[in-house]
Amino acid sequence: MMIKECRKAAGLTQAQFSEIFEIPIDVVKSWDSGRRKPPAWVEKLIIKELERMKGQ
Repeated sequence: MMIKECRKAAGLTQAQFSEIFEIPIDVVKSWDSGRRKPPAWVEKLIIKELERMKGQ
């Protein structure tokens, strides 16, 4: 699963995600659009945290 799908499943907007993870909004938008991809280890950590947040 990609960050975008996990973010949406957790009910977060791009702005909320950006604020929570302290990632610039432009980077979040580029990840969502597929223009850029985060390093694999970053993606794994973020997805794990988003899944934890979704489960609460």
